[in-house]
Amino acid sequence: MTDHETATSSGVEHGNLLIAFAEAMVRDGDAALTHARHAALEGMSPEAMVDAAGVASNFERMVRIADATGIQLDERMAALSQEVRDTLQLERFTVYKEMD
Repeated sequence: MTDHETATSSGVEHGNLLIAFAEAMVRDGDAALTHARHAALEGMSPEAMVDAAGVASNFERMVRIADATGIQLDERMAALSQEVRDTLQLERFTVYKEMD
């Protein structure tokens, strides 16, 4: 789920707030993050905002660990991400050349 329209119809409680918070966490801009954090605090609860931040932070940590150790994509993820990897030309980086 990556758009606000889908979040609204998904049945995920506070989906719009969660998407806005997640987007603000990965983009540059303290003002956007501050706004999203306050919206999450007011629209959910302090505990839910902390949980959301924890989930997003753990995901970021796991991605960095996988990247640093050279864990290769499984077949399913390789297929699902092929278009994005091609568009970003990720094969130009040394780590991808070493995986072949």
